[in-house]
Amino acid sequence: MTSTRPSSETADASGPARPAGTGRAVAVLVLVALGALVPLLGPSAALHGTGEAAAPGVGGVGLLRTVLFAALCVPLGELFVNRLARGVPGASAERPRSWAAFAAGAGFVAALGLASVVATGNLVPSGWAQIDVGGLYASRDGKLALLEVNAFAVAWLCALSRRPGGQVWPLAAVVVAEALRAHPVTEHDPLTGSALTLVHLFCASLWVGGLAHALRLVRLWGVREAGAALLGLYARVAALLLAAVTATGVCSTLRRMPAETVLEQLTTTAYGRTLLAKVLLVAAVAALALWARVRLRRAADPLTACVPARGEVALLGVVVAVSGLLTALPVPIRW
Repeated sequence: MTSTRPSSETADASGPARPAGTGRAVAVLVLVALGALVPLLGPSAALHGTGEAAAPGVGGVGLLRTVLFAALCVPLGELFVNRLARGVPGASAERPRSWAAFAAGAGFVAALGLASVVATGNLVPSGWAQIDVGGLYASRDGKLALLEVNAFAVAWLCALSRRPGGQVWPLAAVVVAEALRAHPVTEHDPLTGSALTLVHLFCASLWVGGLAHALRLVRLWGVREAGAALLGLYARVAALLLAAVTATGVCSTLRRMPAETVLEQLTTTAYGRTLLAKVLLVAAVAALALWARVRLRRAADPLTACVPARGEVALLGVVVAVSGLLTALPVPIRW
């Protein structure tokens, strides 16, 4: 079977040809810029009227965590979907250019920034003299921060090597470190909380990064049957990932906000308000995913499912930004 690939250039009668990817690149840059505004401007809106005080530099920390989460999604999604693509009959062996090395580099910078915050006692450093690098080895949070920095460095090397599949191990180390960081030993039953966060973060990374890479593969192949088969395979696994993300998210919420206080804290605390925004966004994402699945099964051209799927990717990017903000806000007090 021969594949028909879309042309890299388009022309019209009114002017010279323009690169077909220019519009998409601009759209991506705009979405990234808007996504960065969520953790930067979100804290003031979330904290307004709650009487809570945020830690210094909460917006910057939220932005760094957003970058870190996105840096997990991209390579894990590529590895996941590339594995699915091997089982698609008639699919081309061609793959789009990997973004894993760029993601690992961004993750390294974000992890380094977060480590500098930990090194100054969870304060934003105003100069190099305030950063106590040696002090990182003396605390649990410091060791986890160093682990994330080193893990992204190793992931970057793996992404550039002849065996990029080796990235899965350092990336898994980052997921474990994030799960442990989110639940300090002073918390009630911290291992249970860490286990829930580990599953939640891992499944969410596969879901977000996997869909973005699947759409890139479908566009590159340009073959309707192979593209539809890949999207169908992804959709079946994504349904399980969504179920896991939802279940672990609900359990984690009830651990931090008991059932009898959830409704009140969703509107009276910064954490609750941000969590409510995230829930509404995920509900919208689920609706788009359902729409895409219906088109994939019933439309004359199953690849029209890419339209709602692209909207799903954009909203998932916002969900990642809101998640980054959520980790930087004060955890609500258990009443």
